[in-house]
Amino acid sequence: MKYLSEYIKEKQTECFEKNNVFFAFSEKQFNEGKKEGIKYASFSGGLIIDRTKVKSFLSEHAEIVKNGIAQDIEENGKEGVIIRELANHEASYTGNTESTEEALTDYPITQKEILEVFKTEALKQ
Repeated sequence: MKYLSEYIKEKQTECFEKNNVFFAFSEKQFNEGKKEGIKYASFSGGLIIDRTKVKSFLSEHAEIVKNGIAQDIEENGKEGVIIRELANHEASYTGNTESTEEALTDYPITQKEILEVFKTEALKQ
């Protein structure tokens, strides 16, 4: 089963290139990624964006993520997505669903749905 990052990877890469966006965690990486004549803004997580394209990038990227989420749910169903994320965040070992809930914040999935699937999956083990 694919993750959201796999659903959005191609379009996200195109969006990054179009909007002069890259990641840099050091001055060396910034210097390697920057283009002459462009002023950049730095966001959290090392994200560097062409200052003139911040709004367009954020809007376009949000749409890419929205479409990726829709495709993920269409292909896997809500329950499949929840099971994947519960496993990814090792909820069965920790007994805690908080990181799964956080990972699914942008999905149209409620905490109640996550807990119901968690309980059902726990009973299978």
